[in-house]
Amino acid sequence: MGWLDSLLGRSKPVKPNLDALFALPSAAVTLQAATGLVPTGSGSVAFRAAEGGAFATLERDVKALLGERVEESDDGYGYTWLTVRRSPDALSDLVTELHAVNSSLEDAGFGPSLLCSLVSFTGPDGGQLAVVYLYKRGTFYPFAPASGQKRDNALELQARGALEGELPLEKDLSRWFPVWGAPGL
Repeated sequence: MGWLDSLLGRSKPVKPNLDALFALPSAAVTLQAATGLVPTGSGSVAFRAAEGGAFATLERDVKALLGERVEESDDGYGYTWLTVRRSPDALSDLVTELHAVNSSLEDAGFGPSLLCSLVSFTGPDGGQLAVVYLYKRGTFYPFAPASGQKRDNALELQARGALEGELPLEKDLSRWFPVWGAPGL
C-alpha cells in the first residue's frame, strides 16, 4: 500500500486464510463445553456462479469429488450453495471437504466469487447456530437464527465469548450478516 492510499484512507483487502477453517474442530469442542451446542454434520459454501465452461467443469468436478454428500441450491440473492452433509461426529472430515471446495474455486481463479462458508450446530433446546467464515474478511462470526426473521443475539454473543482465542473473529458486529435460509442451517 502506498502513501497516497494511506492518505486517502484506502486499505488493502484482507487476504483470506482458508486454513483457518481447520481450527473449527477444536473450536467446536470449546463451543460445546461453553454452550452445549454440538455439530449437526452439515456445512455449506456460498459463491456467485460464473458463466462459462471452465466454471461449469470445476463445479462438476467438485460435485464428483464429494459424491452424494453434496447438494446444490440457489438462494434469492444470486448465490449458489454447495451443502455437504457428514456424520455429526465427523466434523474434521466436513471441514476438510469445505476447505477443498473453497480451495478449488480459489485455485481456479474464482476466489472473488466466494461469499462465505458455514458449519451448523444445534443446542439441547433445539436452538441453531452457524459459525460463518467470511471469505473476503478472513474472519468468523456466529449466526443464531430465531423464529421468523429474528436472531438470538444472546446466543451469538455467548458463542463469540466461547470462540474468542479459538478462531479469528470478526470484530465489527455490523459485518455479522444474517444468512437467512442458508442450506445446512
